[in-house]
Amino acid sequence: MNNSINSRMLSLIAGGSYWIIFFAAVFANYFVIESMKNDPINTIQLNHILVRAGILAFLITVVFDVVVAWALYELFNENSLSILSTLFRMMHASIMGVAIFALPAVLDLNVSEKILNQIDTFNTIWLIGLFFFGIHLIILGKIIGKPRIIVFFLIFAGIMYMVDTAAHFALPNYETYASVFLALVAIPSILGEMSFAIWLLIKGGKQQ
Repeated sequence: MNNSINSRMLSLIAGGSYWIIFFAAVFANYFVIESMKNDPINTIQLNHILVRAGILAFLITVVFDVVVAWALYELFNENSLSILSTLFRMMHASIMGVAIFALPAVLDLNVSEKILNQIDTFNTIWLIGLFFFGIHLIILGKIIGKPRIIVFFLIFAGIMYMVDTAAHFALPNYETYASVFLALVAIPSILGEMSFAIWLLIKGGKQQ
């Protein structure tokens, strides 16, 4: 690990970036994407500024995902798994960047089905990225080692990201179990990643 001053700053950068990703993703997903899914035409025509803001919010998540990947690599670069963890997170960020390409096209559409098709394309590509993000979380849990409760939630969330993506493509009746899979992914992910972000801000990078 780097010296204590540099390590502390890297930890603050990683923890702060996590929270930026969290708020940007919540806004883009639950305020913008959900609005388009519930009322495609009116959202595009009457709230196009909201849609544009959502696209920018997704871009922000990708930027800070790369920042987190870099900061965590620098923090834990003495661990032989650090580069592998970083590469999987970068794969997720890259695929997410590709997925965002599907969204600007909705601004020129005036047919609900076509708008929803673009959103489905975005979600499907991002879903593939989340499979690799799950691998990153599993490896990250192995790298940090403690606190054990955070490690548990990170690894469990990583496994569930992978299982959820696989289930989307493997189960013809996935929608029947969608709410169960959502809970199994969201709960450990929020608990693990947000707890890790708080740990980074409060304790990360300090001399043990």
